[in-house]
Amino acid sequence: MEFITLNTGDKMPLEGFGVFQIPDAAQCEEVVYNAVKTGYRLIDTATAYGNEEAVGKGVARAVRDGIATREELFITTKVWVSDMGKEEDAYQAVKASLKRLDMDYADLILLHQPMNDYFAAYRGITKAYKEGLAKAIGVANFYPAILANLCKTVEVIPAVNQVELHPYFVQEGAIENMKAYGVVPQAWGPLAEGKHGIFTDAQLTAIGDKYGKTPAQIALRWNVQRGVSIIPKSIHVERMEQNIDIWDFALTEEEMEQISAKDLRHSEIVNHDDPAFVKFIYNLH
Repeated sequence: MEFITLNTGDKMPLEGFGVFQIPDAAQCEEVVYNAVKTGYRLIDTATAYGNEEAVGKGVARAVRDGIATREELFITTKVWVSDMGKEEDAYQAVKASLKRLDMDYADLILLHQPMNDYFAAYRGITKAYKEGLAKAIGVANFYPAILANLCKTVEVIPAVNQVELHPYFVQEGAIENMKAYGVVPQAWGPLAEGKHGIFTDAQLTAIGDKYGKTPAQIALRWNVQRGVSIIPKSIHVERMEQNIDIWDFALTEEEMEQISAKDLRHSEIVNHDDPAFVKFIYNLH
């Protein structure tokens, strides 16, 4: 595993494991346990996923079995929009997440969306950070102008911005903007949520044949090679093992450019510029 240093001075694994859309508690606990056993040390969850308690149990079991210590693990969770109306709401949401996780602290707390009063909410997670409830704080889905405005305003610069990043949505400008402010880019959906035929893509397959890797492994390696942290998700141990097996080769500059050329310059998963998406998020409260 390789690591990236956050603006707090702490190190974060470049690759982690996400638990989005694993709502079944027993399954989620088992999946998290298997992920830690496979070698993942970063586990990414969120209040909105409804599985923080299961994540906490999976982590506790792995620690109890001596697979990893809590200090070796990097646990991320996120404050949902409904808890972002006031500073105190966000602060209490962090404490509620920690209670569900059964942990004294999280390694990273993110605001899940740039909605509601995210400035007040950011002050709330800043308070949690200062009290040691979070070792780092950041944001998710904050696009360039929104992130720049936040960074110009807040007391503590976000350590991470988690956004959609994969070969079909490259977002090079957004990454450059993040790096200018010392914010680490982290990719949700690094495998494009299976869209665009990514697992059978002819070009990714051809590059993979050269290294004895799958198209998915090539797509993941491409992201980490450009300094992007990734959090792929799978409930299957075999796929977990494949996804983490990307550290024994390096893509050439030409191959990196070939993969980046797939960029569609827009998302086909979610449109954050669509007012209907905002209404959809608020209706989830």
